[in-house]
Amino acid sequence: MKAVTCTTLLLALTLLAGGCAPGEKKASELLETARFEEKQSNLEHAAKLYDEILKNYPSSPSAKEATARMAEIRQLKH
Repeated sequence: MKAVTCTTLLLALTLLAGGCAPGEKKASELLETARFEEKQSNLEHAAKLYDEILKNYPSSPSAKEATARMAEIRQLKH
């Protein structure tokens, strides 16, 4: 019984340690979609997706790239 409890605990810790921060998966998916939209020259939609990342996932790793891409899009528009 003790071995099962230890195994279960180790499995839970492994899953928690290997997982993304809350929302990072969604932020990453939005970032990937925004990049695709940029490649398709749909800057308006890309900007909306980057803005969504910044609004909903500001502390995610994806937010840093979203900030940079938004600045680039703004520069292209002017």
